[in-house]
Amino acid sequence: MNYFDMKLLATSKNEAFARNAVASFAIECSPTLEEINDIKTAVSEAVTNVVVHAYDQKDTGVMQIECCVPDDKKSIEIVVRDFGKGIKDVKEAVEPFFTTAQDDERSGMGFTIIDTFMDEMDVASVVGEGTVVKMKKVMKGC
Repeated sequence: MNYFDMKLLATSKNEAFARNAVASFAIECSPTLEEINDIKTAVSEAVTNVVVHAYDQKDTGVMQIECCVPDDKKSIEIVVRDFGKGIKDVKEAVEPFFTTAQDDERSGMGFTIIDTFMDEMDVASVVGEGTVVKMKKVMKGC
């Protein structure tokens, strides 16, 4: 198993770094270009959710990103965690077009996009403590 764990300031300027760090780590699994793009898109959405919703775009919070590649190198597991305000109703939050950012017409698709591009997604949250998004991508290109 190979693993990394990093913490970053939850700011939009770290979104590209997070996306590319995870994609680079996934190279160990010999993914196809489509799989790499799926991973990058999902990580971008998860990080954007942290920046926009967990800390209300105030650049004051921390996000943690963990990645694990099992010994068989056929998948990658990614965890994006924040320590922000949490989600009151996760079941409602993962529904397409649900958003708490009413002023943004593009809002409400982040979890749907993650779920579409990854093979597994799980969201857990505690109000006042933060949210954990777990994702898994199985590499079919192997």
